[in-house]
Amino acid sequence: MRSYGIQDMTNLKLAEREDDTTSIDIGFLLNLDDQAATDKELFKIGDLSKEFGVTLRTLRFYEDRGLLAPERRGTTRLYSRHDRTRLRLILLAKTLGFSLTEAKQMIEIYHQPNGKRKQLEVVLERFEEQQEILQDQKREIEDSIHAMDVSINYVRARLSEVTD
Repeated sequence: MRSYGIQDMTNLKLAEREDDTTSIDIGFLLNLDDQAATDKELFKIGDLSKEFGVTLRTLRFYEDRGLLAPERRGTTRLYSRHDRTRLRLILLAKTLGFSLTEAKQMIEIYHQPNGKRKQLEVVLERFEEQQEILQDQKREIEDSIHAMDVSINYVRARLSEVTD
């Protein structure tokens, strides 16, 4: 898979992989290219939906779960830059395999005393733990795929031996 440098990051939600599938552009979620900086203070639900490639229903669900807190003007939801940053972090956490509860816990550390540093320390620790979990899962999947290959070959061989 291609590795991206900071200068290669684009403001896209999805990146093409070599196997013709798409995946979340981690550089976008980490804001490595800083192209997401904007002078806008408020964003409509459709703006964030389009920018982050999520449905309106997803944004409303995150609001119901207390992850986002848009301002209401009549029936219009207006999201702040703070909400936009939280959405970016929620999607990053989800991409890395964390639950919404875990994402919320990591995000809310920011508002504690010495929050910036504490958040980074906690996030680094949780990321390293999650990486280990994902590596274990990857090994288990690779073992299962190998067992499946052996089983398929066995069944094919048996099938070729069967005569009706």
